[in-house]
Amino acid sequence: MITLPGPGGRLRAHTPRTDPLTLPAAGGPPASRTVFAAAHVVADPYADTTPDGPAAVDWDTTLAFRRHLWSHGLGVAEAMDTAQRGMGLSWAGAAELIRRSAAEAKAVGGRIACGVGTDQLALPAGLSAIRRAYEEQLAVVEESGAQAILMASRALAATATGPEDYLEVYGQLLRQAAEPVILHWLGPMFDPALEGYWGTTDLDAATDVFLEVIAAHPDKVDGIKVSLLDAGREAALRRRLPDGVRCYTGDDFHYPELMAGDDGGFSHALLGVFDPLGPLAAHAVRVLDTGDTAGFRALLDPTVALSRHLFETPTRFYKTGVVLIAWLAGHQDHFAMVGGLQSARSLPHLARAYELADGLGLFPDPALAEARMRSLLTVYGVPR
Repeated sequence: MITLPGPGGRLRAHTPRTDPLTLPAAGGPPASRTVFAAAHVVADPYADTTPDGPAAVDWDTTLAFRRHLWSHGLGVAEAMDTAQRGMGLSWAGAAELIRRSAAEAKAVGGRIACGVGTDQLALPAGLSAIRRAYEEQLAVVEESGAQAILMASRALAATATGPEDYLEVYGQLLRQAAEPVILHWLGPMFDPALEGYWGTTDLDAATDVFLEVIAAHPDKVDGIKVSLLDAGREAALRRRLPDGVRCYTGDDFHYPELMAGDDGGFSHALLGVFDPLGPLAAHAVRVLDTGDTAGFRALLDPTVALSRHLFETPTRFYKTGVVLIAWLAGHQDHFAMVGGLQSARSLPHLARAYELADGLGLFPDPALAEARMRSLLTVYGVPR
């Protein structure tokens, strides 16, 4: 039994599982859905740095975690929000991460797509500077051999005066992209600086602008990643996509139902929560490959409570719970994050994340997870 703190400082007893979730041997990539896990970076805990200094990354452990995801047949979405892009990881660090991970993907035959943004810019910045920043990052990703994900830009959100500016910048980028890209619409719950993206705070009008970008260059858009935490809006949007353009759900609240689909189609996946759920998520999608939608839902539906907890408001700090679970699961030897973001969530939040992950059987060695959680609780002064 382990004592965990809850809301209001109340302590409660939790009896950890002793039996980890047992899954079939890992297989190849799922056939019916394209699935990316947005992977976290592992900090170097011995680096003498500060929250606003350059990120110190443990490259060996960071790449080992990507091999773990690839071994289960998942693709890796690299240098995205889960990797603390713009929250501790600068463009210089992201560029190195992209190059290293793309080389590792090539070596092991893993699928990889990498984020392209404008985070090397100082604000304010004009539209031409924003376009050049995107182009610089696009070149790095394409030269690495990875697929590009055009991420939402804080600089563009701050500078654009209306939808026409988005149409101009994205149109120029899509015309010069060497291969079809994934367009990423990240909502303000993940990054408040992206409020009003596509030139309006009206989501219906923003959706029309987004679709206009795609319609002008459908041959250059592999798919879209939507992170608005609104299942109905995503389902309606995917029905309006041109043939051949995929919808990758980024909805960490409703992913089972969106991936299962309806009469109007289904979503593929590019999800931060598939970092901690990797083996289970991959197995669930292989069950879906057989046409067993009920079996797929039976596996993934119980994980939603953990995901909703990790991504609760303020959603942008969900990475802290992701890294906690990676540490407890034995994928890294410490609970430290670039930028010091291990402190971004409260102890009761972390305790509940442990409890939910343990209940799902996500820890390969439950005794190790319990011992590590006890060590964290001791640091915070929780009595045994």
